[in-house]
Amino acid sequence: MLNAKDILETITMIDEENLDIRTITMGISLLECADSDMHKLCERVYDKITRRAEKLVVTGETIEKEFGIPIINKRISITPAAMVLASADKKDAVMLAKTLERAAVTCGVNFIGGFSALVQKGFAAGDRELIAAIPEALSETEHICASVNIGSTKAGINMDAVGMMGRIIRDAAERTADRDCIGPAKLVVLCNAPEDNPFMAGAFHGPGEPDSVINVGVSGPGVVRAALKKAGDCDLTGVADIIKRTAFKITRMGQLVAREASRRLGVPFGIVDLSLAPTPAVGDSVAHILEEMGLECCGACGTTAALALLNDAVKKGGVMASSHVGGLSGAFIPVTEDAGMIAAARNGCLRLEKLEAMTAVCSVGLDMINLPGDTPAEVISALIADEAAIGMVNSKTTAVRVIPAIGKKVGDELSFGGLLGSGPVMPINTVSPARFIARGGRIPAPMQSLKN
Repeated sequence: MLNAKDILETITMIDEENLDIRTITMGISLLECADSDMHKLCERVYDKITRRAEKLVVTGETIEKEFGIPIINKRISITPAAMVLASADKKDAVMLAKTLERAAVTCGVNFIGGFSALVQKGFAAGDRELIAAIPEALSETEHICASVNIGSTKAGINMDAVGMMGRIIRDAAERTADRDCIGPAKLVVLCNAPEDNPFMAGAFHGPGEPDSVINVGVSGPGVVRAALKKAGDCDLTGVADIIKRTAFKITRMGQLVAREASRRLGVPFGIVDLSLAPTPAVGDSVAHILEEMGLECCGACGTTAALALLNDAVKKGGVMASSHVGGLSGAFIPVTEDAGMIAAARNGCLRLEKLEAMTAVCSVGLDMINLPGDTPAEVISALIADEAAIGMVNSKTTAVRVIPAIGKKVGDELSFGGLLGSGPVMPINTVSPARFIARGGRIPAPMQSLKN
């Protein structure tokens, strides 16, 4: 039973420590919308999304008012678009993206994710065309997010797709150069992509999911930092225990919101993703949690160890608070979305090589990193390959969301506004991996893929 102390504690978390629900995401299957006539397909897609998600935003706002819990984003994820398009061409894929944009505006949601292809083992019909359409689709829409899964522990890494994605990211940046290269900020390349992830830009409604579902993503780095600050100089066992207890409280609130949204919308409850997702707001930073543990600055030696502790403790605490935990679940490290990481990148303490090491022990990967505008496509592809290898070998999700800052150099700034934040252009090793990437083929799956 909740007592007065619990209620007051939650109020403090919301008012002073930036506790919120990052997103309610409705997953919608579009498999039944497939049609050889593109106009009919788009019509069916629009009708189904607007019908299913008609009350998503208003329900989220009602829950916010009734429970006093901020819900920052209301989102939709759809069946990977390449599966719906099948034999369609690039022009058709762009038409679908514009239809999704129209549906997003009608429903009033912040984003629709799922302009996606799953090509970890090779390209099916429609995959290449959809991938080729991504730069144009992202430049001509505002609310659409794209993702491509290029590897998995079971399948290995599709290096042909990796080579392609380096060029796609550059193209997306060039098409939106007049808008601070916002295009690739809505595009993520994944290894071991989960089917139930509520967070953008990697969200899609997996083929193993029900017809529609509600997934909730929580957020509370500020709460964890405040709890550690109150605890003072305890040892690291004590630090882990505090994080576990705090993660439990945060996730419990996410479970409440998820069940309530599910009941009111008449849609099954899927999962709570208990990831600590930061924002550019001061006091809502994963980097500041690591610094509260005792690091002078995020990126210092010891950062990877501190992040490993944080990620593990978040999972252990949160898993007991929800009947179904899924998605990515852990700690996010998107550079431009985290006030502490922005500061660490600006002063040179946090570098790309350290971030890569950190991705081996946390939830996602190299996220929201601004690269020099002249970074070759092959270097971006090689960066994707490195991250995918970490995910593949460690049986975890890794991802790359980088933004080549066209016309800008190291130390210059990009600003995206809102949750995407801003940050400096970071240096990257540009010694050429072109011959390696040009080989193509597939990096074979590791030994642990034979667990069966």
